[in-house]
Amino acid sequence: MKTWSALLLAAALIGLVPVSARADDAVVARVNGVDIKQSDLDFAASEVGPRLANYSPEDRRKVLLQYVIENELMAEAGQKDGLDKQATFPARVKYHDRRALRDAFFDVSIVGAVSDDNAKKIYDEKIATMKPQQEIHARHILVATEEEAKKVKERLKNGEDFATVAKEVSKDTGAEGGDLGFFTRGQMLKPFEDAAFALDVGQISDPVQTQFGWHIIKVEEKRDQPLPTFDQVKDAIVAQLVQQKAQEVVTGLRDTAKIEVVDPALKKAMDNDAAQSALPGAGEEQPGDGGGQQ
Repeated sequence: MKTWSALLLAAALIGLVPVSARADDAVVARVNGVDIKQSDLDFAASEVGPRLANYSPEDRRKVLLQYVIENELMAEAGQKDGLDKQATFPARVKYHDRRALRDAFFDVSIVGAVSDDNAKKIYDEKIATMKPQQEIHARHILVATEEEAKKVKERLKNGEDFATVAKEVSKDTGAEGGDLGFFTRGQMLKPFEDAAFALDVGQISDPVQTQFGWHIIKVEEKRDQPLPTFDQVKDAIVAQLVQQKAQEVVTGLRDTAKIEVVDPALKKAMDNDAAQSALPGAGEEQPGDGGGQQ
């Protein structure tokens, strides 16, 4: 339950930058005379941002503005319909008021407690243990039978251009001229991979069989895959550190709080969860689990 609570906190994180007061809180739009400010977009990002992780910064800002505009339009419509006079409305306002305080605490005490220096330290420790992977740039020609593959090999031995022959006879029409680009170990079928990595640059393989047919492979280039830079992995590291900080903070808050679950069904469910988490080995990685990512 403690883990779940921390993950709920972390799930709302987006951008990894605390939302703070802006001296230049510019007006970005107006809806029926009501100003929409940059801070409105920032607060919207903390609410819906996780759904926009794959958007470009420009598209993300545009979607956030649309969200805030629609929010304002529906709020105006709800006020005209008198929905703010409903008996349940004060309870709704109270919930969102507490949620706003929770978000402010999250920004300051969790996100704000994780710095680039913390992330850089983790990066330096990890990068020191990593060795660059070798990757190769290869071409292949795929045919149906071993006999066809031997004929292809003979043509290449006689000086015909690999890409030209690939365009003429290869079953893999998705690889232009047989070009597979760069790849590392683990990305291709093992028989293909073993044969490709055993070749020297410029060397052409004997026929290699996989489930797709018979291949003739040529290695164009070998190189060490560059290790990721700090800028490339910083956001992922910071996200992990924020999740860990959320776990730590929520655990501390729960341990010092008096929490009473009054609903019998909910109390039973939560007691069962607590009993399960207290079992020896609970939460530890089990054989065959594969670990998984944070």
